Amino acid sequence: MNYYIGIDLGTSSLKGILCDVKGNIIRQTSADYEVYYPQNGWTEQNPNDWLIALRKVMKYLSRDCSHSVKGISFGGQMHGLVVLDNKDNVIRPCILWNDGRTEKQTEYLNNVIGTQTLSELTGNIAFAGFTAPKLLWLYENERGNFDRISKIMLPKDYLAYMLSGVFATDYSDASGMLLLDVKNKCWSQKMCEICRINRNQLPTLYESYQVIGSLKKQFAEEFGLSDNVKIIIGAGDNAAAAIGTGTVNNGSCNVSLGTSGTVFIAQDEFSVDKANALHSFAHANGRWHLMGCILSAASARKWWLEDILGTDDYQADEQAVAEADTQEIIFLPYLSGERSPHNDVNAKGAFVGLTSTATKAQMGRAVMEGVAFAIRDCLEVALLNRVKPECTNLCGGGARSATWRQIFADVLDLPVNILTTEQGPSFGAAMLAMVGCCEYDNVQSAAQAIVSVKQTVYPEKQRVKRYNEKYAKFKRLYPLLKQLY
Repeated sequence: MNYYIGIDLGTSSLKGILCDVKGNIIRQTSADYEVYYPQNGWTEQNPNDWLIALRKVMKYLSRDCSHSVKGISFGGQMHGLVVLDNKDNVIRPCILWNDGRTEKQTEYLNNVIGTQTLSELTGNIAFAGFTAPKLLWLYENERGNFDRISKIMLPKDYLAYMLSGVFATDYSDASGMLLLDVKNKCWSQKMCEICRINRNQLPTLYESYQVIGSLKKQFAEEFGLSDNVKIIIGAGDNAAAAIGTGTVNNGSCNVSLGTSGTVFIAQDEFSVDKANALHSFAHANGRWHLMGCILSAASARKWWLEDILGTDDYQADEQAVAEADTQEIIFLPYLSGERSPHNDVNAKGAFVGLTSTATKAQMGRAVMEGVAFAIRDCLEVALLNRVKPECTNLCGGGARSATWRQIFADVLDLPVNILTTEQGPSFGAAMLAMVGCCEYDNVQSAAQAIVSVKQTVYPEKQRVKRYNEKYAKFKRLYPLLKQLY
């Protein structure tokens, strides 16, 4: 039996799974690492911490199956800026996807270069988390570090480079750099000039399921594997998660509730949202997708329970919020600013409609509803562009909550599918490794063979009506409160 390893380089930990060609998970593990906050609104990580975690995870996954592992692939947090010098030393800590330091550079790109020009060059406009504004920030604030850059990488690609020695990325992850001409799948020379870099500093582009090389001998010996193990480049975390949930056919939809939240709609043809509120990115199946991203999703619930209430008893909270009626309480989940559709690093979270009788259960449920409303904001943009999913998959840590599943079904007015196996990007990465090693002809056939639905949660008519009314109020709050930020 052949085995495949999928690695998910997340924001708080690196997760790994070992599975067979039918998608059965043989073993799984994870390793945590730190997020550093040098200043308010800044987030960084040390790429060496990722490598330490990868070594720990790989040693556990590969034990007792040394000759059966055929391929390794990756899903990873997007947009992070990893820069190496000409000796392959990491120049500075990685600036993460949720870092907010690039407000000035983002405004320059959108207002001086212009959103129309950016959209024509890349299919997208600038968001604070994207890689291009970070390069401009580095040029303006750490010129010495900028001048040392030999290689520009995304987080997962650093791991792929270390394991294989091949300087590569994939189209899905590169789409979020604002350096890629997404429609034509090539680096934009004009964007390189705007960001003061040259094409040689950027990696070679591959489809997510393509083999880029083999495992270096030193790592093969360390992990007890053959040096014939193939390294498949993999995908950005959302595209990898979409593969793992079978969101590969035109019009299919996936909502992910991780640290951040996304709505992901697969498309056979490239298209651009007219307002550029959604991202137009390449998909890991070789095609494209529209995606909206909110910066606080399951992390908003974690903040409410652990930081505010001082508890990690999610089970007790689940029972309480299931029975709660939020009445008029509305929560805006902009705890880290917001990306889609507002593109506002200064947006702030808020509870609105509190009274002296409000309970912590009601407020906890309002947090869940607010995240669902923010995802609906993104879906509404897709609907304006005549993209209307018939149902959606739901994945990520937040999807474990039965109450949240029902809230999403009612708020989105869509059937919500919960999948038999839900391991997020790591599962999708393992499937990409299978395709790269020719176990399946393409990503679609792998998804058809491996992915299955465990449960479907249907919207309830009366709750849909009530949430439509509440969502109309939710939509009015951000413009009203924005002037206070």
